[in-house]
Amino acid sequence: MNAMPVRILLMEDDPGDVELILEALRGSRVALSVERVGDGEEGMRYLRRQGEHAAAIRPDLILLDLNMPRMDGREVLLEVKRDAGLRSIPVLVLTTSDAETDIAASYGLGANCYLQKPLGMDAFSRVLKGVEDFWLSLAKLPPRGVVWEGRP
Repeated sequence: MNAMPVRILLMEDDPGDVELILEALRGSRVALSVERVGDGEEGMRYLRRQGEHAAAIRPDLILLDLNMPRMDGREVLLEVKRDAGLRSIPVLVLTTSDAETDIAASYGLGANCYLQKPLGMDAFSRVLKGVEDFWLSLAKLPPRGVVWEGRP
């Protein structure tokens, strides 16, 4: 287990899905700190530490819904992956859509993973257990405090 909690930014507008995700994450073997924003504009303010999010701490991982108000997940993904200071944060798309166009567009915009939201708590728990097993246990997340400004 990490000494410091893994910081997750959950960008999700549906309160029911937020509750399912948080409930599924509660059983994690990994220490977690989850912050939630309800739309893409707020998510970008959080990531850029603007306005009410001036004291925000950079997340280690982003769970991103595609279909949000004001700025959808595709736009967020484009902005995050264009920003040299943010692009190293892994972005996992977690959405209801199984449309091939959404899957292709998400990967084309730089998503690190595409997961379809399942129905029901048990299925949600299995999906997020897979996220925990891979992204929070096996994968090496970018080190904190080290931002590499790669060339496009």
